[in-house]
Amino acid sequence: MEEKQFPTAKRAAAEKKRRAVTDKLSPIIALVLLVAVWAAVCGFGSIPSYMLPSPGAVIRAFVGDFPLLMEHAAVTLTEAFAGLGIGIALAFVTASLMDRFRGLYQALYPLLVVSQTIPTVAIAPLLISWMGFDMAPKITLVVLTTFFPITVGLLDGYKSVDADAISLFRSMGAGNGIIFRRIKLPSAMSHFFSGLKISASYAIVGAVIAEWLGGFEGLGVYMTRVRKAYSFDKMFAVILLIIIISLLLMGLVTLLKKAAMPWERKGVQNV
Repeated sequence: MEEKQFPTAKRAAAEKKRRAVTDKLSPIIALVLLVAVWAAVCGFGSIPSYMLPSPGAVIRAFVGDFPLLMEHAAVTLTEAFAGLGIGIALAFVTASLMDRFRGLYQALYPLLVVSQTIPTVAIAPLLISWMGFDMAPKITLVVLTTFFPITVGLLDGYKSVDADAISLFRSMGAGNGIIFRRIKLPSAMSHFFSGLKISASYAIVGAVIAEWLGGFEGLGVYMTRVRKAYSFDKMFAVILLIIIISLLLMGLVTLLKKAAMPWERKGVQNV
């Protein structure tokens, strides 16, 4: 019986390995095909080069302006991280209070939803008019864009707790503080990191949008300058850098999740 099961387990392991390789290769192949189509369109001259630069021109612009891009990126990242940090703190406090007090939940949740219907581009000019052209309006806009996903994620995590587990803890004399620390917070961690992954990418986009409308440094300011000069190769280079930064931040969140939730990784491996 064991001899029959061994080939089956071996085939299952090989199939799992093949799927893992396929999952990693699929996006790479799709990206290569996209770049190939882009290069072909530029090569055939279907679109003027000043409107759609070739991939080679974008790479050359990226390499040529790399030191300047890094200077502007440092400003944008400072704004993004500051806003994201404040957004996380506010989201944690707000979600925890809304979960604890039902009346507060009923009063604030509709306002949170309505706040997401306001276009970011419409808020940015007002913040710049009120706060000036320094980092304050950029950080505020990042807070507004990152606050909602994390808050909703935490609220969903708190509500996903097994009611029987809470009843069991209460029967043993546990108070709200212990229940929150021992049951609700660990249960909400997965939802929190899902919201954080979204907010990490929103943070960069929010900072760049705010910089478009006013400022002295940052990737958004750089994009505005090269757009007015019709240097679309440099414009695409900035877009490429923003994509790279966003992917790195999302990868960092994934690593933080694995470090903060080792029990989930072990559970997946055991399955």
